[in-house]
This record gives sequence, structure tokens and C-alpha cells, in this order.
Amino acid sequence: MRHALLFYCRAGFENDCRQEWEARSGQTGGWETAPGFALFKPGKGGEADPNPPTAKELIFARQMLYVLADVKLGDKDRLTPIIDALKAGKTQSFNDVWLEHPDSDEGKPLSGFCRRFGDIARKALQEQGLIDESARYRLHLFFPSMNRVIVSSVDPKLAASDWPMGIPRVRMPAEAPSRSTLKLAEAFMTLVPDAESLLKPGMTGVDLGAAPGGWTYQLATRGIKVYAIDNGPMKGDMAIHPNVKHMRTDGFKFRPQNPVDWLVCDMIEQPARVAQLIAQWMAHGQARLAVFNLKLPMKKRWSEVERCFGLIDEIMHSADIRYTLTAKHLYHDREEITCFLARQKSGGKRGR
Repeated sequence: MRHALLFYCRAGFENDCRQEWEARSGQTGGWETAPGFALFKPGKGGEADPNPPTAKELIFARQMLYVLADVKLGDKDRLTPIIDALKAGKTQSFNDVWLEHPDSDEGKPLSGFCRRFGDIARKALQEQGLIDESARYRLHLFFPSMNRVIVSSVDPKLAASDWPMGIPRVRMPAEAPSRSTLKLAEAFMTLVPDAESLLKPGMTGVDLGAAPGGWTYQLATRGIKVYAIDNGPMKGDMAIHPNVKHMRTDGFKFRPQNPVDWLVCDMIEQPARVAQLIAQWMAHGQARLAVFNLKLPMKKRWSEVERCFGLIDEIMHSADIRYTLTAKHLYHDREEITCFLARQKSGGKRGR
């Protein structure tokens, strides 16, 4: 039997979450969507991928959970129906319980309730023998409203986001010249495997469309020597930082004299044009690691993602370059997704 699935996402991107899941998993069925989440109930029959993507592999979903029960709650006793639903499902135990709500205007009033009710629920579940730190699965209690909870679970080691509500917490550095720095910081946390080992002092990098320096900051403060490419001015410490060389030139025309370790790009430009630019750098060996944003149209976002990834694959395939490509609609993104592209050594797979 296929499980119903609960997806968390940014409000307004529920349909993109649906389109991506159906395209990549091969599953179809019924959907319930509301700001900040999508609930999927698989249909019967049909060809489905036996190894569908996980939450960490999906672009538009921040979290993906397996639904155990969808429970209506009263105004007074919200705890008993949850425990009854878990016992009715013959549930064993969970290593932890997270109480969550939609990341939306409608969901914000529920944040205080989830904090207060969390300790009560955890204590009651422990008394019922439903919490065991050695257990495999984590329990999620998702409250779309005060009178409804979607009870779900996930194996946190294999398939889940590592943060409550799928939102990593990133602190804004006081010295950074713009809030865009948070996007690259989050990308290093979520997209780049073993990022700290790949961000070493003495490496070289290029930031295309660098001004005022938010992304340059993330590289330069890690000891990486950065060519900041932008006709606009750098601001604050990035205008005088010893690791930064600001070059006023067109980001689409610049090429380094020698290959660099990192290429980053947050230019406001057509996504296909950016995808081709980054792929050309990688295919020609001018960089080996890249993080870049694709600014998506308001409509047909998923089809534009597929188009851009197809362009990257075509360029890399023509150059006979093996690569990995991952992407995420980050918490700090708006109408864009952030991508990580890496050249692989021989023996790796081509494709994403």
C-alpha cells in the first residue's frame, strides 16, 4: 500500500511541488493544497518509480513525510485523539516528536501553540511508551489549524530535512553587505556535501554579478581569494577586503586566466542564459565547483527547471564531463532556486 505523503514548501509553490513530485516519482493521485503544504494521496495502479526522490533530493519540497493519520481535534482535549490515532495504527515508538505548522501567514498564529503544546505532547507520548531515543523513525505532528493534525513519520537518517519545518537557521553576519549572503550560506549547509572540506583557505573563486558583495563575503571570509565581477560597486568590507579583487566587467564575458575552484553566481538574468553560462565554465574546465541561482518565471516554474537542467546536461554531455547537479528552493530564496554543480572524477555517474 502506498502511503499518503505530506510536503512542506514555501507558500505559493504548492503546485510546483506537485508537478515535480509527479514528474520525478511517476505517481499520480489526489492532492490537497493550502499555503505552505501539499498533501498527496496516491492513486491505484500505474507505473511508479520504485525509488522515488527523498526530501533532500526534491527541489520545491522542504520536507517530505509519510502520513500515518489525519486527525480532527476538539477545542479542549487535543492530546487524546493523537494518542488514540497512534495506537490504532499499531505504531511502535519514535526517537523524537516535532510539532510544526505551515510556513505561511495562516500558519504563523500556530507557532506559539506548537511551542506550548510540544512539551505536553512529548511528556504524554513518553508516558505511553511512544518515545524511545533508539527508535528509527521521528514523529511529526503538523497542525494546519488548531482543530486538525496530520500525524506523520520519517527516517531522519535517510530521507528527511535536518531542520524543523525544513527551514535551516542561518544567522545574518553583521559585516555582510547584503542579506543575499544568507542564500549562499544556506546553500553550503544544504546542497554541498561536506562543504567545509571544499571551502579551504587559499582556494580561488569567481563571483559573477558580485555587487554589493553578499556572496563574495561567504567565500572571502573563509580565506578564499575571490574575483568579484560586476560593473556595480562593492560595499563595506568587501570593497577593501584583501581576499577580494573587484573587476568592473560583464559577468557573461569574463573568463579567468587560470581555472578556479569555485564559481558562484546570483545574477538577475534569464535562467536559461545563466544555466548555459555556468555549464560552459564547467565544461571548459574553468571551475570545478559552482553554486548559482536560476530566477524562475511566475508560471511554469517546473518546466523551466527541466529546460535549464536539460541545457546543462547537453553541454556537459557534449564535453564528455561527468557531473552532479542538485538544487533546492531555499528558505532564503524567493522566485529562484539555488543549484550546486560539480565536476566528478572518473568513475562517477553522468547526470544528476
